[in-house]
Amino acid sequence: MVVVLLAVLFVSRGRQTRANTQLADARADARRVIERLGGQVYNLTGSDEPSRQALADAGERFNAAGSQIEQASTPAQARLAKETALEGLYYVRAARSAMGMDLGPAVPELDGQRSAGKVTEDRTVDYNGRRIEASPDPSAQTPNYYPGGRVAGRPVPAGWYSEPWWRTALVAGVWGVGSVLLFDALFTGMSGIGYDAAAFESGYGDGYQAGLDAGDTGGDSGNQSSDSGQQGSGASAGDQGYDSGDQNYGDPGYDSGDPGYSDAGFADPRSDLGGSDFGDYGDFGGFDGFDGGGF
Repeated sequence: MVVVLLAVLFVSRGRQTRANTQLADARADARRVIERLGGQVYNLTGSDEPSRQALADAGERFNAAGSQIEQASTPAQARLAKETALEGLYYVRAARSAMGMDLGPAVPELDGQRSAGKVTEDRTVDYNGRRIEASPDPSAQTPNYYPGGRVAGRPVPAGWYSEPWWRTALVAGVWGVGSVLLFDALFTGMSGIGYDAAAFESGYGDGYQAGLDAGDTGGDSGNQSSDSGQQGSGASAGDQGYDSGDQNYGDPGYDSGDPGYSDAGFADPRSDLGGSDFGDYGDFGGFDGFDGGGF
C-alpha cells in the first residue's frame, strides 16, 4: 500500500513539474514576441495618417498582450498573448510600409489569416450613404489597416480601408444585418479572396472548402450509382457525402480560425480596439519588465 501511494505521489509530482515547465516555456516565448513589438512601438513615429493609425493599433495590441501574459496561468493563455503580440507586429509592418521603410523580419502567420485572403485591387462602394474604399496600399483615403483574420467568427481580408467596417463586430461580438451586403459589394470577384458573401456569412475558414469537396464527392458517387441502376445505393452515398461536407463546412472551418480567447479564460483583447478610434497609443503600461529594446 505504501509503495502504491509513493508511486502515485511520484507520478503526480512529475506531471506538475512538466506542466510548470510547459507554462514557463510558453510565457518566455510570448514575452520574446511582446518585447519585439514593444521595441517597435516605442521607437517608431508615424509620418502620415496611415502609419500613425497602424502604430496606434500596434500599441493597443502591445498593451493587451502585456496584460494577458501577466495573467497567463496556462500554456494556452500564454500562446494567446503571443498571438495578440504577433497581430501587433503586423500593424508595425503596415506602418513601416506606409512610411516607405524596410518591413523587417517576417512575422508568423496569424490564425485564419490565409483563408481570409487579401485585398488585391482598389474598390469603392456606396453603402448606407457612406463611401467605403478598400485598397492593397495605404493612402489618405484608406488609412485603416487590417492584417487579415477572423472577427466574430467571420473572415476579414487583409488590406487598407477607408474605415474599419469590421469594428461593430469586433466590439459587439456579432455582425450587423447589412454586413453580408457590404462584403458582397466590396469583394465579389476580387482575385485575392477565394470565397463569396454566402461563405462569409457562414464563417468561411480553413475547413470550409474541404467540407464542400467532401460533399461534392459524395454527390458524384450517388449520381454514378444511380446511372448504373442502383438508385437506392447511389442516393445513400450522395447523402452520406453531403453530410460529411456539411460537418466540415461548419465547425472545423469556424474553429480553425477562431483565436479561442474565451476557451482559454480570456476576454477577447481586441473587443476594445476600434481602429479609427485610436489616435494616441498612450504610455503602453501593460507589460512589466520591458526595456524598450530594438527590433
